[in-house]
Amino acid sequence: TDGLAALALAAKEARRIDLGIGVIPLHTRGPDSIVQGVQANALPLDRLLLGVGSPNPDALKRVRAGIALLRARLSTRLIVAALGPQMCRVAGEVADGVLFNWLTPEHARRSAESVRAGAASAGRPAPKVFAYVRVALGAAACERLAEEGARYAAIPAYADNFARMGVKPVETAIAAQSPDAIPRALDAWRGAVDEIVLRAVTAKDTVEENVALVRAAKSA
Repeated sequence: TDGLAALALAAKEARRIDLGIGVIPLHTRGPDSIVQGVQANALPLDRLLLGVGSPNPDALKRVRAGIALLRARLSTRLIVAALGPQMCRVAGEVADGVLFNWLTPEHARRSAESVRAGAASAGRPAPKVFAYVRVALGAAACERLAEEGARYAAIPAYADNFARMGVKPVETAIAAQSPDAIPRALDAWRGAVDEIVLRAVTAKDTVEENVALVRAAKSA
């Protein structure tokens, strides 16, 4: 399903909250196509957080150019997905927000410093820093988390990311066997980023599983 079309459905049901998509790969969908998708789905620009990224060679150049084109045509907040220090600096220079993925809290703090350094070099305020934090509850969900991590580890950019941190994919996530373990694990993220985007990993993707996980995280 097209992410922008799915977001349009959410926009019809939720009239006040921000609506984010993270992220659209610029190497497979260029700025013109993204603009067309936003306009065709009549997404509310004042509530939209439009995430883009690129893991391929020439990613830095592609992201700079992509953000410039999108900013010229859409009056909305632009978010850049960043892994390595160079992309973090670029994101700090050009984006309204930065999205981390598969990072430990410690590495997220270091990456946020690179973002702020990039913003300072461009003479602009530091963008807001977000982080996907995957949370799994129970043995079956933790197994799915491990499988997802293995898929990402097969992607060169993410393989480099894990090697740079010296950790396995699951070590960047929260694999909990009991609900009370989740708040303690989330405490490690306090002060690391401006906002956590909780990525729920459940055994069967049921509403009940997701509600239970969110309730456990809410007490953090």
